[in-house]
Amino acid sequence: MQKDSALSTPVESDTTLRPQRPLRWKDRPEGAIQREQPSGTAPVDDATHSMLGRRLLELVRAEIVRAWPATPEAEEQLLPLLASIERVRETLESQWEQDFGSRLSGSDGLDLLIGVVHDLRSPLTSILFLAETLQRGQSGDVNEMQRRQLGLIYGAALGLSAIASDVIELARGGDSLMEQQPAPFSVREIFESVCDIVRPIAEEKHLVVCHRPPVTDYRIGHPLALSRVLLNLTTNALKFTDTGFVEIVARETPPSGVEFSVRDSGRGIAPELLDHLYQPFRRVSGGCGYSISKAGIGLTMCQKLVRAMGSELHVETSPESGTRFFFELHLPAASAP
Repeated sequence: MQKDSALSTPVESDTTLRPQRPLRWKDRPEGAIQREQPSGTAPVDDATHSMLGRRLLELVRAEIVRAWPATPEAEEQLLPLLASIERVRETLESQWEQDFGSRLSGSDGLDLLIGVVHDLRSPLTSILFLAETLQRGQSGDVNEMQRRQLGLIYGAALGLSAIASDVIELARGGDSLMEQQPAPFSVREIFESVCDIVRPIAEEKHLVVCHRPPVTDYRIGHPLALSRVLLNLTTNALKFTDTGFVEIVARETPPSGVEFSVRDSGRGIAPELLDHLYQPFRRVSGGCGYSISKAGIGLTMCQKLVRAMGSELHVETSPESGTRFFFELHLPAASAP
C-alpha cells in the first residue's frame, strides 16, 4: 500500500485519556492491516484508539474498495485484505467501548451522562411541539401523506424524549416522587392527557386507544408519577401492537383502592424476556458487553415509581390475548373542585 502524504500528519488522540504523539506508519490503521494479514492476530497501537483513528480506517477501506482492479485474481486478494480491516475495526471498537465506559464510571461519569441527556431533551421537546402543531393544521393545510409523516416524526421524537427522561431518572435512582405530599387529582384528566399525547402514534398505526376511568373520579395521590407510569406503559403497548387496540382502565377496589391497567392486543412478550423484564440492561448473548433490553428502560422506571407509590407492577401476557400491565394503589376519594 502506497503511503499518502495526507496520512503522514500526526493523529491526535483523546488528550483526557492519553498523551498526544504522532502515529508511526506501523502503528496507524494501515500498518495494523498489513500486520493482520500474515498472522491474523496482531495488536493495534493505543494511539490508534481515537475517533480520528477509526475514521482513517474507514477511509482506507473505502479507498481500497474503490481503486481495486475488477479482475478475478485481484478479487481473491481483496477478500483477505477486507477481512484484516474488519479485525482491526473490531479491535478498535472494543477498545473504544472500554475507554468510554471507564470515563462514565469515573467520578464525573454521572454528571456527564445527565448533561448529555439534558441537552437532548430540549430539541426533542421542540420537535414534538412543532410536529403536533403542523399535524393539526395550525400552521396551514397539510395533505394526508404529510400528516402521516408528521405522525412518524412525532412518534420517534416522543420515544427518544421518554428514553432521555428515563435515563435521567435512572441515573438519579429512579424511585423519587416529584410530589412530596399526596394531592387531589382527576383520574379522567390523566387518562385524557395520556391519550392526547399518544394519539399521533395510534393514528399512524391505525390503532384504537380507549380509556375507562373509575366511577369516583377525584382521588388523593401522586398524579405526576401516575401519569408518567401510564404514559410509559401506553407508549410501550402501542410500540408492540400492530393491529387492534390499547386500553387504559381504572377499576375500583373497595374500600379506597384503584387498580390501573394498560392492556393491548399485541403479540405478547416472549417468555425469555420475562425473567429480566424490569432490568434496564442485559448482557449480550455470547458477548462481553451490555445492551438496552428489548423492553427498554421505561419498564424499569415504571416499576420504581409504582413501588415508590406503595405498590408493585405486574404483567399478564400471551400470544393469543396480548399483554396487560397492572398495579393497585391506595387512593382515597377526594371532593370534586
